[in-house]
Amino acid sequence: MNCNALDRRNFLKVSLIGGAALAMPWSASRARAAADPAAAAKPLCRVAVTAGEDRADLAFQALKPFSKQVAAAIGDKRVIIKPNNLVINRPLAASDAKNLEGILEFLKSIGKAGNVVITESPAMGSALEGFANYGYDKLAAKYGAKLMDLDQGDFETIYCFDEKDFRPHPCRMGKCLLDPNSFVISAAKFKTHDRVVATLSLKNIVVGAPIKREGGEKAEGGYLGNSDKPVVHGGGVRGINYNLFAVGTRLHPHLAVIDGYEGMEGQGPGNGTPVQSRVCVASPDWLAADRVAVELMGIDFAKVGYLNYCAQARLGEADLAKIEILGPALKDYIKPYQLPRNIEQQLIWMKPVS
Repeated sequence: MNCNALDRRNFLKVSLIGGAALAMPWSASRARAAADPAAAAKPLCRVAVTAGEDRADLAFQALKPFSKQVAAAIGDKRVIIKPNNLVINRPLAASDAKNLEGILEFLKSIGKAGNVVITESPAMGSALEGFANYGYDKLAAKYGAKLMDLDQGDFETIYCFDEKDFRPHPCRMGKCLLDPNSFVISAAKFKTHDRVVATLSLKNIVVGAPIKREGGEKAEGGYLGNSDKPVVHGGGVRGINYNLFAVGTRLHPHLAVIDGYEGMEGQGPGNGTPVQSRVCVASPDWLAADRVAVELMGIDFAKVGYLNYCAQARLGEADLAKIEILGPALKDYIKPYQLPRNIEQQLIWMKPVS
């Protein structure tokens, strides 16, 4: 193929095909199901949903069905818990300490609390200051976990797409999240988003991974600050949706724990208003967990671009008919979230590039 043929109209299409091809080896269970009609009729993955008034216990109970699976997957690896702390001084925009307590108690129950790190790179401010504001320091002391500022650790460069110039841009990302000896838990929460409709377990990892530090790219018309987070945002709605998919093929959670006890609707991810959903979603299949969370938020899955890209590339299960729900019926706990005011502009990813 002539490289010049990759114009604005067919770039995303060709890239998605390539991403799907790369993802195929991860789908052995689906291949077996295709070869065995009986297996195809059975759910390919499980997602636990819990409901109640004890936030920590919701996370603990949601994780219990996966005890053996998670313990085996962790093995001797270091456990990385990545909360979603967009800012360091607004609790509604951050992962609650009670949710993290449930995760840590679960890790303790399966004998995997001995090497745990809680790390974050907030959009603004110091992660450690945010941890203190949100009470994580007390949790760390109770369970023997370490607190780490992702911005101060080692990084690895990953290249991200920008829709404004259709070129790759280097993005420095926290190395511990990419380390094959790390088992990454996304401690996310239900929130709407002003660019990608909803932010859940995958986005918590991919957009939280870029670090803030002097020495970032300073290209003409590019990113002049000390944060590489704008790089992964890709210059617009199409760019961020594509980057979440593309980076997600390599950088994604091994376990999703999505706190819906008190979510955020409207002008998320930072300036929305609370929704009392009183649920928690957990699964080793992060895409299935995000899919179930979207359903519980009353959001049309077809509107969430990056998750649809991930589903097309078979990075996980997004078909509700193939997801076994462990817990109450979803229909009994769906609570429609108000979407951001700019939702129509966000849906430009669904339209052809002009």
